[in-house]
Amino acid sequence: MQETTKGFWAIVAACVVWGLSGIYYKALSEVPPTEVLAHRTIWSAVFLGAVVAAQGRGAVLWAALRSRALRVLLVAAVVISINWFGFIWSVQNGHAVEASLGYYIFPLVAVALGMAVFGEKMGRAQGMAVAIAAVAVGYLTWALGAAPWIALLLAGTFGLYGLIKKRIEVPPVISVLAEVVILVPLAVGLLAAKHFGWFGLPPHSGAFGQSLSHSVMLAFSGILTGGPLMLFSYAARRVRMATLGLVQYLNPTLQFLVAVVVFAEPFTAAHAVAFPLIWGALALYSAASLRRKG
Repeated sequence: MQETTKGFWAIVAACVVWGLSGIYYKALSEVPPTEVLAHRTIWSAVFLGAVVAAQGRGAVLWAALRSRALRVLLVAAVVISINWFGFIWSVQNGHAVEASLGYYIFPLVAVALGMAVFGEKMGRAQGMAVAIAAVAVGYLTWALGAAPWIALLLAGTFGLYGLIKKRIEVPPVISVLAEVVILVPLAVGLLAAKHFGWFGLPPHSGAFGQSLSHSVMLAFSGILTGGPLMLFSYAARRVRMATLGLVQYLNPTLQFLVAVVVFAEPFTAAHAVAFPLIWGALALYSAASLRRKG
């Protein structure tokens, strides 16, 4: 099998895991999202740390944590933790449709942020795509009587995270490991408070250890987080950026199908107008990007 083909299937596998991960976190609905996030942080550090140690790249991690990039890594850690929390909360609380919308509009938000922050040029078709997405969000706001805050939060934080990562000259897996390592003390503190009854919390209120299935699932969240990231990093070195970008739409598509078909979340008339607008904007954006790279 050629390296390009391996890379293609690696990104497909990563997007399938991301797209179906809502089912996993929905099964953890009895565990508060803050606790799920804390475990996801700790076990991601354990899993990625083991991988980096096995690769003999511990010195690279240590150098990143001691470099000038530490402050940027700290900001990235906060932003991605907000994004993770937003996704977990939305799935557990019946807003998975809106979460999928956030990841649909993320590429267009990223284009707008790149233009605003880095002065990147936007073609006419790309500008139209961003405008159509804005119209879709505006229509949803009017039709539902409130802005789709979850979608905007997820798209905004992921877009901001991408901007921050452009300023970090650290390999992707090392970068994410550094980010979760920075957050581990907070995660450990939260779980310790729940298990030992600190700060007025009832003792033994943590989910880990109370149920075998929940304990195993919380621990496995580290692999669920780190595994797709490694697949993505593998694919990024072997396939064209256009392929990488287009296949990533598989993620929100699966999220959307899971929300509507598996979770039976309502898909209103407003959504029936807004989603096709977003899909059309993405098609226009993708076609314009392919022409520019062709």
